[in-house]
Amino acid sequence: MSKQTKFLLNEDQMPKAWYNLQADFPKPLPVVLHPGTMQPVGPDDLAPLFPMALIMQEVSTEREIDIPEPVRDLYRLWRPAPLYRAHGLEKALGTCAKIYYKYEGVSPAGSHKPNTAVAQAFFNKEAGVKRLTTETGAGQWGTSLAFAGAHFGLEVEVFQVRVSYDQKPYRRAVMETYGARCVASPSMETEYGRSVLAKRPDHPGSLGIAISEAVELAVQRDDTKYALGSVLNHVLLHQSIIGLEAMKQMEMADTWPDVVVGCTGGGSNFAGIAFPFMGHGLRGGQKSRFVAVEPAACPSLTRGKYAYDFGDTAKMTPLTKMHTLGSQFTPPGFHAGGLRYHGMAPMVSHAMHLGLMEAVAYNQVECFAAGVMFARAEGIVPAPEANHAVKGAIEEALRCKREGKAETILFNLSGHGHFDMASYQKYFASELTDEKYDESELAMALAGLPSVPDSV
Repeated sequence: MSKQTKFLLNEDQMPKAWYNLQADFPKPLPVVLHPGTMQPVGPDDLAPLFPMALIMQEVSTEREIDIPEPVRDLYRLWRPAPLYRAHGLEKALGTCAKIYYKYEGVSPAGSHKPNTAVAQAFFNKEAGVKRLTTETGAGQWGTSLAFAGAHFGLEVEVFQVRVSYDQKPYRRAVMETYGARCVASPSMETEYGRSVLAKRPDHPGSLGIAISEAVELAVQRDDTKYALGSVLNHVLLHQSIIGLEAMKQMEMADTWPDVVVGCTGGGSNFAGIAFPFMGHGLRGGQKSRFVAVEPAACPSLTRGKYAYDFGDTAKMTPLTKMHTLGSQFTPPGFHAGGLRYHGMAPMVSHAMHLGLMEAVAYNQVECFAAGVMFARAEGIVPAPEANHAVKGAIEEALRCKREGKAETILFNLSGHGHFDMASYQKYFASELTDEKYDESELAMALAGLPSVPDSV
């Protein structure tokens, strides 16, 4: 039995093109709708928010899209990222399963988010953009865009969800170190933010609200565009480099995953690890199971409705068909801030709708317990978001133990938890609780979904 722990690729083995699952879907994605006309949106409708290069990636059905050399050059700071065999975790669980994890915490920002932040900053710079506005939950996306903006000389303004702004001051400090400006959302800096605070001065915020504020600022100046860290097709495209590298590394390990696991909030890191393997199976290659793990306090895949909805709370964005809890839904303030989003990426939602994947939901205390077990077995402290993937992988390994199956499990460890130790302290002090959402609020949010003609 091989005891090799790390599987490393050389820089010249880094993928030269991103992978687009849209090319291999058995049915095409539902169209994106203009909320005013209920007609499919065109490139001109998106031009106030994104440069044309990203808009073209958003709608592309090409299987491969070349990664520009300046993007690959900056990727070299941390890519290719390592793949690990979790020998310690396997022993701790007493499982016959083989567990592997792709570790994205080696990036400058400590997560998978720079994979798309660097690409988005590059394409905006090429289009002559001077300033980017964005939102962030836990701060990993805001940190990543701040890092990319500093490299390409772009001004970056970040609206951070208030509860995370208060919970994670060091994330904010890193954004400011990279030169970004970080504001708690809802804020007094936008018309929409002021309207939210007028109704509820102590509003904890949500990603939907922060998106609305960032979009409002972006459309006010010609030199400004908006950048999103998850959900959109081009973001999932950029993250595919994770799975593309992992496919090569699994071949190095002389195995192939029976199960691929990732945590899901907006869907980007799950898609990054899963979609290349999913496409491989759709094209006739070896097939895997795909398990998305989401927080029980914001369960868009397991409790949401597959329907057209707005991506933001102020209803400024186009309508996309996705698994949603309703754009007016405000998740409780659990510590996995990057997973507190009311909707799921349209491509992930479509894969779920087509039966290509499955989803489970866990509470935060059991996910932290899984993260602590992983840290003690493997030495890496995961981010609260990544703890959900750890929990999912452990459950799959325990299933294999019960069934006597030696399956291969691959999961994406999407980021480290070095800036999240306050939440671990609460866990050890038994002060961390399983946050519950308001069932009546969820029902109201779902009842308020946009009315879309049956002909669409």
